[in-house]
Amino acid sequence: MSYREHAAPPSLAPWLECTWERRGDGAPVRVLPDGCIDIVWTEGAETILVGANTSAFMSPVGCGVRVAGARFRPGAAPALLGVAAEGVRDVRIEVEQLWGGDGARLAASLDSHGDPVGGLREWLLGRLRDAQRPDPIVRVAVQQLREATGAPASVARIATYLGVSERQLRRRVAGAVGYGPKRLARVLRLHRALEAARAGDGLARVAFDAGYADQAHFANECRLLAGAPATVVLASWAQRDRFLQDSAAGRSDHARHE
Repeated sequence: MSYREHAAPPSLAPWLECTWERRGDGAPVRVLPDGCIDIVWTEGAETILVGANTSAFMSPVGCGVRVAGARFRPGAAPALLGVAAEGVRDVRIEVEQLWGGDGARLAASLDSHGDPVGGLREWLLGRLRDAQRPDPIVRVAVQQLREATGAPASVARIATYLGVSERQLRRRVAGAVGYGPKRLARVLRLHRALEAARAGDGLARVAFDAGYADQAHFANECRLLAGAPATVVLASWAQRDRFLQDSAAGRSDHARHE
């Protein structure tokens, strides 16, 4: 399975986290919750919008099948796409059902495009004229939750820092992300912990640094949100990392011999 991410163009960066592409090897892909909404094109299948997930799901990808996607920053997709984040939470829906003729034209253009990642960028750039800016309260709240060290940042403290009530913060985050700040904090903390383990930290150390009560708490949270033990998630990431390293080495060798 190959996988590659591309940085968002500067004009789309307030909304878009990245575009990405993969080619399947026949094994299903585990998609972890991350607070993001994606548009996903799959060769020979429908183009869909994937709402923010509350837990992981398995996505089948046939051997050799190309997949391309646009991943939006947590809380930013509604402002550019005009979707209700809570309405698409844990939902995978065809773009034709969301946007009618506009969605059908998007799907058709990606099916015929030589570079579906480029086609997604072009379509998103075309929406900028009518786009709203992402909610700044949500943007800062997400940043605070994402950059927290140890236990998740207190929702009450973030609300006070932003000058809003806890109720207002919960409502605005849920409306933009799809679920509230407490669940988002759990999701982002799990990602921080797994990334630390990916970098080489032991699981006991990871659990302590992330603010879990103990390693068992971390293991239980990983099973609840990722649907598998941390060792299984990390093994799949290591496989992807090895592919990217091999691909980079191959491109470097090719360049030296040109």
